[in-house]
Amino acid sequence: MSKNGQKKKQKGDHPYLAGNFAPATTTCPPKPVKFSGVIPKELHGGMYVRNGGNPISNSDLGREVHWFDGDGMLTGVWFDRSSPQFVNQFVLTDLCLSSFENEQLRTPILPSIATLVSPFSSLVAIIWSILRASMLVLLSHLPGSQYAIKRISVANTGFLYHDGRALATCESGPPIRVQLPGLETVGWFDGNRAEGEPVSIEQSDAGPGFGGTGLNSWMREWTTGHPKVDPTTGEMMLFHCNFLPPFVHYSVIPRQKAVSNVLGPEPRKLINVPVPKCSGGKMMHDFGASKHHTVILDLPLSLSPFNLLKNQPVVAYEPKKPSRFGVFPRRDPSAVRWFETNGCCIFHTANTWDEYDSDNNISAVGMLACRLTSASLVFSAGNITPPPHPSKMENGERRPMSFFAKYDEDDQFIDPENIPPDEKTALLKTDSLCSRNSPPSPPISEDDHEQCRLYHYRFPLSPETCNTITDQYALSPIPFEFPTVAPAHDMSFARYVYGCSTSNASFGAALGKATKIDVIVKMDVHILLARARNNPPQNITGCVDSRSIQAILSSRDPADPIQAFKLPPWHYAQEARFVARQPQASEDDGYLLFYAFDESQLDEHGECREDARSELWVLDARDMQTVVCRVRLPTRVPYGLHGNWFSEEQIRSQRAVESVRKMPERRNRTVWGKARGMIMKALG
Repeated sequence: MSKNGQKKKQKGDHPYLAGNFAPATTTCPPKPVKFSGVIPKELHGGMYVRNGGNPISNSDLGREVHWFDGDGMLTGVWFDRSSPQFVNQFVLTDLCLSSFENEQLRTPILPSIATLVSPFSSLVAIIWSILRASMLVLLSHLPGSQYAIKRISVANTGFLYHDGRALATCESGPPIRVQLPGLETVGWFDGNRAEGEPVSIEQSDAGPGFGGTGLNSWMREWTTGHPKVDPTTGEMMLFHCNFLPPFVHYSVIPRQKAVSNVLGPEPRKLINVPVPKCSGGKMMHDFGASKHHTVILDLPLSLSPFNLLKNQPVVAYEPKKPSRFGVFPRRDPSAVRWFETNGCCIFHTANTWDEYDSDNNISAVGMLACRLTSASLVFSAGNITPPPHPSKMENGERRPMSFFAKYDEDDQFIDPENIPPDEKTALLKTDSLCSRNSPPSPPISEDDHEQCRLYHYRFPLSPETCNTITDQYALSPIPFEFPTVAPAHDMSFARYVYGCSTSNASFGAALGKATKIDVIVKMDVHILLARARNNPPQNITGCVDSRSIQAILSSRDPADPIQAFKLPPWHYAQEARFVARQPQASEDDGYLLFYAFDESQLDEHGECREDARSELWVLDARDMQTVVCRVRLPTRVPYGLHGNWFSEEQIRSQRAVESVRKMPERRNRTVWGKARGMIMKALG
């Protein structure tokens, strides 16, 4: 299946529409594929699926584009017991169906995030992009349309499982249910039921879902791309952020048949409960959740049309404002305690846990998160030159670097990204691969204050303590993003955190475009935090283990608290997910699953050849060296966002479905239909 009007890309296209960032335009029902190595028995019957943006209306390759844009496409490998099978399908959101129905559209219906974040976007351009989207939504509600656009989510970010439902997510709408293993789209989930499901007696009088009722209810149902599901209770925690006060609402959706013998009475459902004292509308992507507490991240990255009144972009980073962390009991947002520190950006938390005192009372909440010193990612992922970091040094040698550089100006602190002169190469343009077949590259930050590292935060909660963050420092100076832990240890103090990194200092603010992900990292958090207790790092600027990624890769110590797997030359990975071995001898006894792509398959213009293929790799998480299995896919998988593992039991336990969404039908066009098509073409 593909949308008409696609054209072959030429050299010089937008970097996020070129190479292996270019969208995949065809879908594939479950199809047997070949593999090498041995498929672990723990994978039998289960399925790995990754979400990501694939714009359908993609004829205008010179338009503004952001890596976070695009219609959601799910790409998975189902380990059917007879043979592994590949499947990929678009998430049939309202926007996706309308785009397929209206082939005259050359660009996506929604404005690009690049338009909203760019300081160079004129007020006229922003207003026109919003007005155009509004007109297209209105046209979809007029007679002659097969599908009306009721929600503006593209569902291209996350994918998770809760209470018999697999849910695709995105910040601009509620989750949408998808059926496994065929990846058929069922319908929007409102906290009570999903469209396309039979209505039970309990659901018939459940009351309003996400957003409630009222004129702005459609905004209040905007839901984080990273809901959290408690592995013990089965509860799902979500927050909903928009640009009208109280700005953030919070929901807890229990499992329908909750465990009550140990956990007490069946927990109640919370939907859209306000979180007090949030500072404004924010580009809020993730949050923290422990067994008993939730942490809301109120950071100085605003998202509000009211920014235009202050002569700022709709998405604006205000580094002089503090970063605020709201910590509250899971079911009582009104008891929130706010903690403040230096301005930063956090898009992903890795692990959140409760700490206990000698009387077994909760004394603090700990959190690990990928901390960025600025919002460079947001700009570079839209092919926009990042603004200077507020702490930019005016003197000293300047060279292109990522935002993964040293924290301070201490001459005794060795910059781990400052590799020896004989190892330095010019960035982006002149290495051996790039000179052959490199797609266009976005701008990267040239500021050595830019960085993204795994940080530890500690929020004390004793009544007698003030709201001061007692611990905030990096575990390592190496680049670290897209974190994951063993699911059974989520919301407790997980020992191991896995994430994506790079072997080259030019990782770039795009988290993947300059050198992309060629290293998978495993950190032993228990050992590193024990070292920090014995020798506390300086708050904010400190670091526990100061080694470079090169030093870590060269280590042969099996007890090293930081271990790394380096992909072969020209190979790049995507986010990895952990699957435990059974029976599990230790927390790291399992496998990491991720898609890998060999960029030697690019042509002379840096574009993927028609026969380019990706693979799904299965890496042994214990030794971080052994690839036990490689599944050869029939197509390439574009560099995307977040994936997940679904067990055979979860697939079998899905809720009943009455109907699934279908692609638009081709119809004979009426006079109004032809006129409508002309309007669509004029709107582009």
